[in-house]
Amino acid sequence: MANVTEFTVANFEAEVTNSDVPVLVDFWAPWCGPCRQLGPTIEQLAGEYAGKAKIGKVNVDDHGDLAAQFGIRGIPTVLLFKGGKQVGSFVGIKPKDEFSKALDAAL
Repeated sequence: MANVTEFTVANFEAEVTNSDVPVLVDFWAPWCGPCRQLGPTIEQLAGEYAGKAKIGKVNVDDHGDLAAQFGIRGIPTVLLFKGGKQVGSFVGIKPKDEFSKALDAAL
């Protein structure tokens, strides 16, 4: 998880809202099986997009207020931000190429 950023209430604004590159945010929890299945895909994307986009995770158990702020009702949910605005969302496990296409469009 070298390139995967842990987003928290404390750093969300600086890392996501004020980012000058697109940001992919995975809302997840350690007890969630599908979230763990999606983990390797998120890590691969973080490596492939290093320097071009930020890829990170929000643990909804630790930061439920962030999940509530973005209306997260089920996990895994992945949101894409560009210029501080949400420009995409994915609920459930999706193939890596869906995330790649969305990131490429946001670059």
